[in-house]
Amino acid sequence: MDTLSYKTKSANNQSVEREWFIVDATQMILGRGCSEIARILRGKHKPYYTPHVDCGDYVIVINAEKVRMTGSKMADKEYITYSGYPGGQKVKTAQQVMDKKPTHIVEKSVKGMLPKNKLGRAMYKKLFVYAGAEHPHEAQNPKELKLK
Repeated sequence: MDTLSYKTKSANNQSVEREWFIVDATQMILGRGCSEIARILRGKHKPYYTPHVDCGDYVIVINAEKVRMTGSKMADKEYITYSGYPGGQKVKTAQQVMDKKPTHIVEKSVKGMLPKNKLGRAMYKKLFVYAGAEHPHEAQNPKELKLK
């Protein structure tokens, strides 16, 4: 037999089928849960995953204020921002960030696990994080995703 019985398929924007998933972040450990979310956003769970194509799915995260960190990270972990001006560096602990904007910790964690280029920014746009249990995406019929 001089021909292959299989071909390696490379995904493109027309052949990708996207689904909607919903993740309940209640008692989710931040790093472990966000790495699974980033894997879904990249599309690595699909058999036709192609690194240079955005073949990931949409992910909705609810109850982001109930996410947890192991150990004493909630008091010790620091989030640093810099305005660009002299003396413009600000440091906040994870607890301070959680009190002010609870969705920011999950968004920042997932964004750090995605590629740092135009493709990663397109993948990040498919993430929707909400502090409470309500979300406006009922029309998309999201499937519930159980994280390991």
